Amino acid sequence: MLLCIGVLSGDLMAQVDNERPQGQFPPMGRPGRRPGGSGGMGRPDGPGGMGRPGGPGHRNMNITYAGATELTAGATETGKTYQSEKSDENALLIATKEAVTISQPTISKTGSSYGGDTSNFYGVNAALLVKGGSTTTIKGGTITSDAEGANGVFSYGGNGGRNGSQGDGTTVVIEDTKITTTGGSSGGIMTTGGGVMKAKNLTIHTSGRSSAPIRSDRGGGIVTVEGGSYTSNGPGSPVIYSTADITVSDATLVSNMSEGAVIEGKNSITLNNCQMTVSNTRRNGHAQFLDAIMVYQSFSGDADKGNSHFTMNGGSLTNKQGHLFHVTNTNAMITLNGVKLMNEDPAKVLLSVCADGWHGAGNRATVNTSHQQLEGTILVGSDSELSLTLADGSSFKGCISGHITNAEGTSISTETGTVNVTLGDNCTWTLTADTSITSLTGDASRIKRNGHRLFVNGEEMK
Repeated sequence: MLLCIGVLSGDLMAQVDNERPQGQFPPMGRPGRRPGGSGGMGRPDGPGGMGRPGGPGHRNMNITYAGATELTAGATETGKTYQSEKSDENALLIATKEAVTISQPTISKTGSSYGGDTSNFYGVNAALLVKGGSTTTIKGGTITSDAEGANGVFSYGGNGGRNGSQGDGTTVVIEDTKITTTGGSSGGIMTTGGGVMKAKNLTIHTSGRSSAPIRSDRGGGIVTVEGGSYTSNGPGSPVIYSTADITVSDATLVSNMSEGAVIEGKNSITLNNCQMTVSNTRRNGHAQFLDAIMVYQSFSGDADKGNSHFTMNGGSLTNKQGHLFHVTNTNAMITLNGVKLMNEDPAKVLLSVCADGWHGAGNRATVNTSHQQLEGTILVGSDSELSLTLADGSSFKGCISGHITNAEGTSISTETGTVNVTLGDNCTWTLTADTSITSLTGDASRIKRNGHRLFVNGEEMK
């Protein structure tokens, strides 16, 4: 009989980037922040640890803004060029409560910022920054940045980085625009401080470290994206990095070096009919696994503690290397509804719920499926928990194990943690290896054992 275990596949060959780009932070750090600037490599002992510089005590810091072009009242402009070559200066700064419309702009930004928090939380040095409560509409045009700490389009909602607090109404509505960034800490569209971002049919390419095309940071906000193409090419740069509530529909999402999507803490990502392809080839800093979708909590202060939600309705998710889903140091709620899942990694790990490089909370996942086909190995560490519910004709072909070896070749678990499985009507589970779980709810006759053994609370099912 075959024992269900975790296999390394290509993880041992993955490169490791110890400079901590975005998407996988150590307990202390945030990606791409420079030691002595905005977050070094230190680690707290758990909740209430020191976090990193730029923690809660920095929320009321005085920020100095400067724009090569500044709009401080309502305006409508068409076909203009906005350019900045200076450090810590926006090419176009919009700071007003009034509505602004910018059509067919050409916006370019050079001149790097190494201020860390000022560019990541507050929008200093972005090519285009909107703040002060304005609803700003961008139609068409091109936006480019070739500098460190130079996000493309930044919506800062003014809540001072207070997670969960209301913003001042600042809203960016942007459509049919091409955005390209090349530097580190330079996302495509960036939302913080309770800002709102409404994007439609954008084409975004990012190449730098810690430069997610759809990016958020401290203070969160609301992001909706419809249509378009979003590609990341840098280390630690998932296509989507969420410390906000982010919904993406009918879009093409490609990551060529990092995760496809990362959720930190009490935040969410919802994908509707999206096509996502992930080739995560480089582990970053303390991360011990490669994965396509990562849900975690760093306790850096950039995201509240609480349930993390990942929902995918329809569309497809293609994983080239590593685990398809990975949950660590948080409570993750994963909902899959009719998604075409394609895992090309030889180990075929569907989900891992286990310890990684961050500490301070448990590793817990709740997976709910509807009209969903699942296949592969599920890994649940001895200190971790999983609740798996198959509903509405869903099926699972695979096994569940607690034998987990990380990418360093170190065993992190040899026993399966708490696993509760619920089989709904017309749902099936086909075993591919011996499996041990804590509880089973539903019709056991729908489990096809194929010569393998299933243990429930220590007793073999007959």
